[in-house]
Amino acid sequence: MIALLVLLGLLVLLAFYAIGIYNKLVKLKNLVAEAWSGIDVQLKKRYDLIPNLVETVKGYAAHEKETFENVTRARAAAQQASTVEGQQAAENKLSGALMNLIAVAERYPELKANTNFLELQNTLAMVEGDIEKSRRYYNGNVREQNTLIETFPSNLVANMFGFAKSAFFELENKAEKETPKVTFS
Repeated sequence: MIALLVLLGLLVLLAFYAIGIYNKLVKLKNLVAEAWSGIDVQLKKRYDLIPNLVETVKGYAAHEKETFENVTRARAAAQQASTVEGQQAAENKLSGALMNLIAVAERYPELKANTNFLELQNTLAMVEGDIEKSRRYYNGNVREQNTLIETFPSNLVANMFGFAKSAFFELENKAEKETPKVTFS
């Protein structure tokens, strides 16, 4: 009789433990979704700024048609991406196209001095910083969720209820990966 009560007590504790893990997995899944929504909001701000930036540069550099078309195509592709991996690839292309647009602007001193262009460029820089913060928040939640899904014994509960790992959102900025060249001449 005592052995049966002890066994029943262990089963109840095990059930409460499994419920606790399940609830934590649901919470993390929702945090990941919320974090992705934050990235989405920041990307929307970025997408809204791009046409204004393109139009401003177009006024000074009308013959740079290919650059403008590349930015427009990359923006459209980024807006249509539906998965983290697709969004990541589209954002990499868009970042490259935007860098080319800014490089075009660098060739026009009168454009660099244009107040509207400078304001758009500063706003874009702020939005890029917000995207980076949102991406870090998202990736932190993904890391915590994926760790819980992969570690024992929580992986048993995760597998039982079909919780899947989420993908990290990382942009490849080749300029950030290159070693900076420092000269003192």
